Amino acid sequence: MIKHLFKLIWNKKKQNFLLITEIFVSFMVIFAVFTLVVNYYQNFKQPMGFEYDRVWVINYQSDVKIKDKDSLDTYYKTMLGNIKAMPPVQEVSFASSNVPFSANTHMNNADYKKVHVNRVNYYTVGDTYDKVLDMKLTEGRWFGKQDDAATVKPTIINQSLRQQLFGSGKAIGEKIGAEGSKRSVVGVVQDVKAKGDYQEAGLAMYERIDTSANDGRGRILVKINDKADAAFESRLYKLMAGNSNNSGIEIEHLTDKRKSANNLTLVPMIILLVVASFLIINVALGLFGVLWYNINKRKGEIGLRRAIGASGNSVSGQLVTESMILATLALMIGTFFAIQFPLLNVFGLAASVYLVAIALSIIFIYLLVLVCSLYPGKQAAAILPAVALHEE
Repeated sequence: MIKHLFKLIWNKKKQNFLLITEIFVSFMVIFAVFTLVVNYYQNFKQPMGFEYDRVWVINYQSDVKIKDKDSLDTYYKTMLGNIKAMPPVQEVSFASSNVPFSANTHMNNADYKKVHVNRVNYYTVGDTYDKVLDMKLTEGRWFGKQDDAATVKPTIINQSLRQQLFGSGKAIGEKIGAEGSKRSVVGVVQDVKAKGDYQEAGLAMYERIDTSANDGRGRILVKINDKADAAFESRLYKLMAGNSNNSGIEIEHLTDKRKSANNLTLVPMIILLVVASFLIINVALGLFGVLWYNINKRKGEIGLRRAIGASGNSVSGQLVTESMILATLALMIGTFFAIQFPLLNVFGLAASVYLVAIALSIIFIYLLVLVCSLYPGKQAAAILPAVALHEE
């Protein structure tokens, strides 16, 4: 039976080739959609690694003319102290411009012995940054006053970077970085999804802000209690604006920034889903039309089969099986190309993402072809032998 079906398919190879090509293209588009969906889903399942519900961001531009380092240190600590003294404030910290859910990104490299890691997110933070965001330390400690006299600058890394640099070995106390700019690892924190729910945490390195210098800041993170309202936000703004050295002041809520970051992440997937939906509809209509055309062209063949005793279910099953064989041929070609993505580590995604996407795409295409072939198969089964042979 299968041999006979392959012979029928080969006899109409030109027509079937176009159908196989259409199914193949559909598979590749569906594979791209499922890869994006699976990747986002796996990232979404991972914990955020910090708390953002009651954290505000103060954006400001500082034009401080103080040259003396001790005076500058006192100036910035006084600024933080004034904010923390406000009743609804629980904690406050300086931060660089790449605060959570912002579009700003600072990248650097990390080296340890012969291991070189690229694309490490680089954060400059204050001594209370972890308390503002409730970050979880898994090893070591956070920055503190003991680092003021450190001969080697301290750094804190996340778990993903720790795994790449040290594996299962010791991390605390090890020196990372290029010669002349070594950093001593003093702590390891849980991965933080700083770009939204659907983006991976990536690799991260945290360095301590030097409050005796004017670089490395531009943002202040403020953790507030549930009593903070619009009136408090106005008072906070006036406090910052009252400092003649500050300008361009803007207060944002991390909850709002998270929504914006998530929406921006979902835009490519929505566009791809719209394109894929149109393609799927076209493939379904094309497949349905081809099968319907085949039934009309093969009425004599179907009538002859029915006349010699073939049942309606047998005729219907033949047409459905032919469609599934064509789908299988297209999927074999599509899977060959799709499997290259995990083998070549394209886009740096985990191999499991591609493998799950391939499996889901195969199931989807089979279901699509099955649904599109059932009704034409049913119509073929309803053809009466006498009518079909009479028309011939």
